[in-house]
Amino acid sequence: MGEVAAAASNNNSALDSVRSALFKKSENLEGSSNKIIGYDFNGGVNYDLLLKSYVASGFQASHLGDAIQIVNDMLSWRLSHESPTEDCSEEEKDTLFRESVKCKIFLGFTSNLVSSGLRETFKYLAQHRMVDVMVTTAGGIEEDLIKCLGHTYKGDFALPGAMLRSKGLNRIGNMLVPNDNYCKFEDWIMNILDKMLEEQINEKKLWTPSTVIARLGKEINDESSYLYWAYKNNIPVFCPALTDGSIGDMLYLHASRNKPSLIVDIVQDVSAMDNESVNVVSPRKTGIIILGGGLPKHHICNANMMRGGADFAVYINTAQEFDGSDSGARPDEAVSWGKIRENAKKVKVHCDATIAFPLVVAETFAAKQANNLSK
Repeated sequence: MGEVAAAASNNNSALDSVRSALFKKSENLEGSSNKIIGYDFNGGVNYDLLLKSYVASGFQASHLGDAIQIVNDMLSWRLSHESPTEDCSEEEKDTLFRESVKCKIFLGFTSNLVSSGLRETFKYLAQHRMVDVMVTTAGGIEEDLIKCLGHTYKGDFALPGAMLRSKGLNRIGNMLVPNDNYCKFEDWIMNILDKMLEEQINEKKLWTPSTVIARLGKEINDESSYLYWAYKNNIPVFCPALTDGSIGDMLYLHASRNKPSLIVDIVQDVSAMDNESVNVVSPRKTGIIILGGGLPKHHICNANMMRGGADFAVYINTAQEFDGSDSGARPDEAVSWGKIRENAKKVKVHCDATIAFPLVVAETFAAKQANNLSK
């Protein structure tokens, strides 16, 4: 009996060890973390409540919910939320002045998003002065202008390139751009480049990418264009790689016909871009919203490094970090460079921006605009 008892005791001890491993006492999360509760359609379809439920839905829905909250935090922040510093100016001590100072918002996006229906979202934001600085690629400039001259059409990702080439159609993902659009663009822009060259020669005008872009926004004079509204509302649009696209082709053709040729100074623009970050009322905050990766993402983050980092950051893209690309890097990598502050509110949404960004805008910029109009 003694051996049986000993065996039973050993077995119980082993079971207690297993139970201890399986049923380790939990840390209490009540009050410190959101409960995962999805939207209940028994209450009907309410898109506002549906989007608000995302933050407690898990996975990328929660990241999208966090992005909405962070953008709303950007929009609601005022200098009056901070205590005046000892060395601030008399103006900065004024209550009304402090209430008027808002977070400075940088919006970056890649050219394919202007080719898509997000162009109308960018137009809306520029039209209502909802962002302070915009950064894009060459395609993000020319596609906006080209859409004023000709349409982009829905196609399919699987359409054969050789067949499309024979028909004079260019494919951007599942969208089609007729080659005629670029011919119209050449006819339109060449006369403007002629005028700009005359001003460079006769008036000693110094052109930079951002002043070229502003001029094109003025000349297009079309309310469907986000560049038109950016020009009208004095929102700078930066594109340090302005020559990397059809605009570069046009500049090449124009330069081959004109000596001296048009000069576009990128050095003045990098100073202007960095000053958008550095020359702000201290301790004014900056917020960055970056759709896609590449040049716009880095250019905005690098400028914010000059002031010690952005205070709010929302990335929306599908790029992965595992190849070391800046496009795929999460916000925390930017923290290591000082491009985003350590205590910043930040999130990356792993999602196609054409899906995610309209939902973000609906619950942030557009909701606040509708609320202001209702007052």
